[in-house]
Amino acid sequence: MNIQFFKYQGTGNDFILIDNRYELFPKNNTKLIEKLCDRRFGIGADGLILLENDKFSDFRMVYYNSDGNESSMCGNGGRCIVAFAKQLNVIENETTFMAVDGDHYAKISADGIVSLQMKNVEEIKMASDYVFLNTGSPHHITLVDEVKSVPVKEIGSQIRYSDLYGKAGSNVNFVEVITDSLFAVRTYERGVEDETLSCGTGVTAAAIAMNAIGKTTSTEISLLVEGGELKVTFKKEGKKYTEVFLIGPATFVYEGKIQI
Repeated sequence: MNIQFFKYQGTGNDFILIDNRYELFPKNNTKLIEKLCDRRFGIGADGLILLENDKFSDFRMVYYNSDGNESSMCGNGGRCIVAFAKQLNVIENETTFMAVDGDHYAKISADGIVSLQMKNVEEIKMASDYVFLNTGSPHHITLVDEVKSVPVKEIGSQIRYSDLYGKAGSNVNFVEVITDSLFAVRTYERGVEDETLSCGTGVTAAAIAMNAIGKTTSTEISLLVEGGELKVTFKKEGKKYTEVFLIGPATFVYEGKIQI
């Protein structure tokens, strides 16, 4: 069977997008998804996303990491599926869709900038040398002096597989303070098991963590990632973070067909 796919990227975080409203894709075939995401033997991507019908919203997002396993929320993937839904004429410029962590509101501008509302954050663990919070996916945040010199894959994998997070593990982010409202972030992603050029839930977590520990008083924060720049905005209500938005480009790369 030939399957049509669409390739999108959000600040270098790339995804295979498939219209699965007719439920033809063999979504339980972990090995197939892993092969499609393989950069040598498949299409190549950090993850695969299915757009499916949903009874109570415009569509449902089903996200798989490149290891073939269904995963927690992906922020950049969420922005890319909004652009994909617009390309398919499923939506116009605004949408509410369902993902693994609940419903999300988003809007897309004429120039392809997608503003995606993320889940509220009410619990933040602050240790002496790291911050941990969940922004739809779990994130370990570590401050560093110079993010470019960090061996992200080596240290990230050690923390991801440490006893601190058990079998489920955590994504790991390294953050450098540049100004009060500008930070540089590099991320090791579980499921990809490597550094990615960008992580949407990761920069969201980094922005909130920097505010929580007093490294910024801003509620509109820019974050430099290896693949470009993203923005995170939020409201702070006591220790609770609400109206959290991840903002950045979602770019169509190409489309094609592949035999599965």
